[in-house]
Amino acid sequence: MIRELSEAGDVVSASGDDFMTVWAAQGMGPGVRVFASGEAIAVVSPGLSRRDRMLVTGPLDDAVPLVRHALAESGPSFRPLGEESLVRGLAERVGGLRLAGVFDWMDTGGPPPVDPGKASWLAEEESPEVAALLADANPGSYAAPGVPGVRRWAGVRTDAGTLASVGADAWTAPGAGFIAGVATAVRERGRGHAESVCRFLLGTLLAEHGRVALIVDSWNHTAIGVYERLGMRRRSVAAAHVI
Repeated sequence: MIRELSEAGDVVSASGDDFMTVWAAQGMGPGVRVFASGEAIAVVSPGLSRRDRMLVTGPLDDAVPLVRHALAESGPSFRPLGEESLVRGLAERVGGLRLAGVFDWMDTGGPPPVDPGKASWLAEEESPEVAALLADANPGSYAAPGVPGVRRWAGVRTDAGTLASVGADAWTAPGAGFIAGVATAVRERGRGHAESVCRFLLGTLLAEHGRVALIVDSWNHTAIGVYERLGMRRRSVAAAHVI
């Protein structure tokens, strides 16, 4: 039997406080719907990280009818997201669903890394500099100034005052901090600027929410190495889409 959950506390309880599920539910913000059946949960979350996403957890046999129901209720724009093995199984068994990509979810519950104090929050009037840095160093970034869900930016400047590296507090939810949009100017790479930004963001968001996550491309070994040095753990996740 498929049921719909309407309270954030019910989502936490039903999922066993699963980090990805709590993050996707976004505190049951506007448009979020959560369906459950057996041990599976599907969180329909519009505009999450610039996509209509459907975070899915639980056994494949429970998840297959649940995803079919959630897609029928919410529409084909929503992209299932979850553990790689589960999403691959869904792509095989749900008609019209195809694997879109595989990447890494990384998270930590602390303790916070030592922050040397090189990074700080940037002011709104510095947004054009952030946008220019992203356009040059990370044009595919889902986080950018002005994008819904992107709350604030942190950055490091060189001694000359040039913006060297940035990262965003984006799509954070109660009990689930989230980092996105990490980028370093090409000429400033290899100097530890991105690590400084991430130390600052991790320390702040851990203090506010108790745990923090981000998503990174599996091939980006340099970034993964930075995040692992900061105590983050990785697991393979995947996304699918309706064709």
